[in-house]
Amino acid sequence: MFVDRVILNCQAGDGGNGCSSFRREVYVPRGGPDGGDGGHGGSIIIQADHNQGSLSNLIGHRHWRAERGQHGMGSQLYGTGGKDDVILVPPGTLVLDRAHGHLLQDLQHDGDRVIVAKGGRGGRGNMKFTTSTHRAPRECEDGFPGEYREIVLELKLIADVGLIGKPNAGKSTLLSRLSRATPEIADYPFTTKYPNLGLVHVGFEHDFVLADIPGLIEGAHHGAGLGHEFLKHVERTRVLVHLVEPAPLDQSDPLDNYEQIREELRLYDPALAERDEILCVTKAELPDAETCAELIREISGRDVLLISAVTGRGLPELSRLIVRRLRTGQKIS
Repeated sequence: MFVDRVILNCQAGDGGNGCSSFRREVYVPRGGPDGGDGGHGGSIIIQADHNQGSLSNLIGHRHWRAERGQHGMGSQLYGTGGKDDVILVPPGTLVLDRAHGHLLQDLQHDGDRVIVAKGGRGGRGNMKFTTSTHRAPRECEDGFPGEYREIVLELKLIADVGLIGKPNAGKSTLLSRLSRATPEIADYPFTTKYPNLGLVHVGFEHDFVLADIPGLIEGAHHGAGLGHEFLKHVERTRVLVHLVEPAPLDQSDPLDNYEQIREELRLYDPALAERDEILCVTKAELPDAETCAELIREISGRDVLLISAVTGRGLPELSRLIVRRLRTGQKIS
């Protein structure tokens, strides 16, 4: 199951109480205070881990509570600190404060981490209150409470290249041909319910991560269809591969479909409309494919590749073109 948004309640551990104690031994008169400090409470930490593919491991585990620190004891014994709780998420996860809505951290790389709820400090024992004029203090501190925070985790996949287009444009089939990914493929719209990733190797020196973004429809920027659920996964890609089907099952105009997807990207985020894009007409084995490619080339004024995931036509050229665009393009933050 692919999950890209969860809400977590995070309660850090309280600090342990300090101890009020005095050293008492037969041959040590006036031994003095020896109460130890309480241990610090454990913190809640969110950490990016490349072995995680989605946030599905957090479903059913909304409430997180770290260990509290142990209390201090006599003989200058300090309490043991509470164990931190580390929550593993995929790289590309945004950590947001739900109450205020601000971004706490963008965990883009494996190993990136952020403390979302800090454990409480342990209270001081009475030996910490000793001064030159206050030789036998009896006071000690209680441990401080741990922080509580409600957070939202949002996953935005980190892929070099994103496949976009109308439902049934051939995105999943293309992904399966270029990589070893095995997305669900069928002859009906919205077969893909969640983004799929695949690693594409080009020769022995180059590779890139390719994401199959579920089909977009008109009004996607308002949340229609799969809308916002998956448009956000396009934001981090450096190159977009726009697939246009020459003979859509719904009898729609391929040229209108191309313009519609372009408009949805612009309305969702104007920067996406300026993103480097490779335009492809898929299913080159169909009779109308070449005519469709020529018309789109005339209207858009851009180069159009004619490809077929079934016959393999144009796929090597597409892979090499993607590598060239990635080498010359800018890294998206």
